Amino acid sequence: MLDKNYDAASVEPKIAENWERERAFRAGAGAEPGAETFTIVIPPPNVTGSLHMGHALNNTLQDIMVRFERMRGKDVLWQPGMDHAGIATQMVVERQLMERQQHRRDLGREKFIEKVWQWKDESGGAIINQLKRLGASCDWSRERFTMDEGLSRAVIEVFVSLYKQGLIYKDKRLVNWDPKLLTAISDLEVEQIEVNGNLWHFRYPLEPGVTYEHPYKLDGEGNRVDWRPSDGEPDGHETRDYLVVATTRPETMLGDTGVAVHPDDPRYKSLVGKHVVLPLVGRRIPIIADEYPDPEAGTGAVKMTPAHDFNDFEVGKRHRLPQINVMTVEAAITLKDNEDFLEGLERDARLTTTIARLDGLDRFEARKALVAMMEDAGLLEKVEPHRHTIPHGDRGGVPIEPFLTDQWYVDAKTLAKPAIASVREGRTKFVPKNWEKTYFEWMENIQPWCISRQLWWGHQIPAWYGPDGHVFVARTEKEALDDAVEYYLALEGPWKSWVEDQLENYEPGKVLTRDEDVLDTWFSSALWPFSTLGWPDKTTELDRYYPTSVLVTGFDIIFFWVARMMMISLHFMEEEPFHTVYVHALVRDKNGAKMSKSKGNVIDPLELIDEYGADALRFTLAIMAAQGRDVKLDPSRVAGYRNFGTKLWNATRFAEMNGVKRDPEFRPEDARLAINRWILTELTRAAEAITGGITSYRFNEAAGAAYRFVWSQFCDWYLELLKPVFAGDDEDARAEARACAAYVLDEIYKLLHPMMPYMTEELWAHMGGGVERDGMLALTRWPSPDFEDAEAAADINWLIDLVSGIRSVRAEVNVPAAAMAPLVAVGADETTRARIARHDPAIRRLARVEELGFAAEAPKGSAQFVLGEATFCLPLGDLIDIGAETIRLEKEIGKIDAEISRLDKKLSNEKFVANAPGDIVAAEREKRAEFAEARAKLQVALDRMREAD
Repeated sequence: MLDKNYDAASVEPKIAENWERERAFRAGAGAEPGAETFTIVIPPPNVTGSLHMGHALNNTLQDIMVRFERMRGKDVLWQPGMDHAGIATQMVVERQLMERQQHRRDLGREKFIEKVWQWKDESGGAIINQLKRLGASCDWSRERFTMDEGLSRAVIEVFVSLYKQGLIYKDKRLVNWDPKLLTAISDLEVEQIEVNGNLWHFRYPLEPGVTYEHPYKLDGEGNRVDWRPSDGEPDGHETRDYLVVATTRPETMLGDTGVAVHPDDPRYKSLVGKHVVLPLVGRRIPIIADEYPDPEAGTGAVKMTPAHDFNDFEVGKRHRLPQINVMTVEAAITLKDNEDFLEGLERDARLTTTIARLDGLDRFEARKALVAMMEDAGLLEKVEPHRHTIPHGDRGGVPIEPFLTDQWYVDAKTLAKPAIASVREGRTKFVPKNWEKTYFEWMENIQPWCISRQLWWGHQIPAWYGPDGHVFVARTEKEALDDAVEYYLALEGPWKSWVEDQLENYEPGKVLTRDEDVLDTWFSSALWPFSTLGWPDKTTELDRYYPTSVLVTGFDIIFFWVARMMMISLHFMEEEPFHTVYVHALVRDKNGAKMSKSKGNVIDPLELIDEYGADALRFTLAIMAAQGRDVKLDPSRVAGYRNFGTKLWNATRFAEMNGVKRDPEFRPEDARLAINRWILTELTRAAEAITGGITSYRFNEAAGAAYRFVWSQFCDWYLELLKPVFAGDDEDARAEARACAAYVLDEIYKLLHPMMPYMTEELWAHMGGGVERDGMLALTRWPSPDFEDAEAAADINWLIDLVSGIRSVRAEVNVPAAAMAPLVAVGADETTRARIARHDPAIRRLARVEELGFAAEAPKGSAQFVLGEATFCLPLGDLIDIGAETIRLEKEIGKIDAEISRLDKKLSNEKFVANAPGDIVAAEREKRAEFAEARAKLQVALDRMREAD
């Protein structure tokens, strides 16, 4: 006999062990001969990571598809693996060294890398076991790591090939620089944080002898204030020998090489082509016309610092402005030995003072000093408080600095063209489709991809430098040396003897110097769909499982991973890596707020698994995963869907207690009882809905169909309607009911298995009818029932609708649960009369009906509802005090109206809506909707009371 309660904590580890022992998830397990493949590559989690709610949703959806297709007999591979997470992993190990008062540079690169591998073997990759707890059915025997030998070889092959094709190159450009971690970082690793700052307005003197007439307007008190082109005619003009520029980063003005104004700005047209003299420095810099400045923002004149601002860099390229970097890698000011800064400057006393006061200062200390110096010089026009966003490194936690440096780049624009065409022409589609627009917008404006990082942990760039700085990119140092020998022997001069000397005394690492940088982690991840299958070797797996089928991902990495996989895979495999990209939404808290540690609203999926079991969490995520809609997760929902599992468990136990067991001879078409033919018909419909939901990536619809069939139709109605059969004397009917119930339960376990694998696997094994199953549920064929009896279905569904209608009316008008009520049918045709007669015992038992009758008109004082052509009436006179109930309902509606009025007043307050956090506003709107829904229900009940009075 099945245990009274389902204990997830004991069942889940046992089932997981059985799956592993039977190798149920290996590639091709359970596949039919010649089956088509279904492949998913897991978005590789960081080796430093632990399971968060985004992982839980992402992997639950993948697992639903993988288990579903495996049960459909396909040759399935769910390829698992982990990402080496360059910055995050290096930080973890460096922190450990700091605890022992050590630094990685004390160890040296080789020893430090050994420490990282040691950490990885001992502590890294905890998330893999956490994914197993969730029930992820990957082929764990094929687990890959982006730093393993095979993937590392693939990375080197791709880099060298792209370099030789001219698609990888080295360039000096601006990057996001993390002054704490001392490396370039990607846009993905930058957080925009809103802060309170200042906007400093500085006067930049025009070159000697140059003035212009600056327009102004008068405020209500007659004071001159800034005029903008949108203000209409100015009130007057004043002669100025300076321009006013506004900046949030005064320290960068030391690197200014121009001032930009809009070509149509009437204030500055006469100044274009002239110069200003950079305060405190003395550099003469041009005034240029460009579309970038907004005449309506600030003063309309924008200082240009091409080496310290991404927009300025682009403007500077258009106008050939010099690029002067005035900061060190630690974001300290560097002036006295800065050749670019000093070039063309006369070292007068002012410049010497500037260098003395600012050189070597941290950027924020330099800011304070520089503002004070501008004020002392009479060049500080004004300071305005200014709230704005500052980009921070998500790992280092400090403001990033746009930094001019030599880095390696991929020509993403060239690689993007085939990837754009693949989506445009429908070879790869996004679900939901609206994400295609996001993809196109980014890909069609794509910038060069900076792929180098100033770290030690990662794939070291396969580039070596000769004594004159010439670079040799090769797969190995030996290949690079061969290239170097060929290169230097072709040069005139003393190189021949140098080459002969080096070759004669060759030692690895002594002749050529290897580039110290490593590759961006996303570079190796871009190869994931084919490198994990053995490329560059022509493996059986590569031939069989590439291209993959579906990619499941979050929208936040469409640019950084999805697009790059498309580009690299098309270039090297000449075929799209997947035909569909399913983009799931965010998991937020119950109020719709994004989860964050600072807010204290993070929900740990492992804690939910501990409390409610993996199946409950998985089913909750599935039924809430509507396309394009964020998941608002409330732990109480998980508790609710645990109750769904409990419902199925108890239903199975009830069936077992009534002798239900598997009959291999049972055939749906042989069923005689209408109740059995009804449930078999509804089973067919449910299976079609669940299958359709999964194949169309509408997981919420699939889960919803399963929930309705199992909870309502099977547990609430079918088993309830079978009770008289089980208790009756008709042995043939009992036998058929037992066999049919067992058959439907088996199909339920199959249909629910992708969403609730643990419990269904346990129930499948237990309900084998005393005979061991042919195999595990995970490898059992997906149901495709085709039984249909529309007449029986219509008959039983009419009974269900009738009983549900009676129960609903009783609840609405507050009829005591134990009270027996009369029921009168008005306008019933022959079909309805026959149904009432046929189901008389069930109606009386299930709806607590005392008398069943027919009438030409509705009895006075009755609550009514319509079903088909008939109106069903419940006379209320002897059941409730209609007057008292009417008063009670009116009071309840009054209370709700007051709450709705309060919320309407709050939500109509523009200040509240504009200034309150978005999640608070959303929560108030949700409350308002809940009150409105409750009011509507109470109004229905009140209307019934008034009709009955």
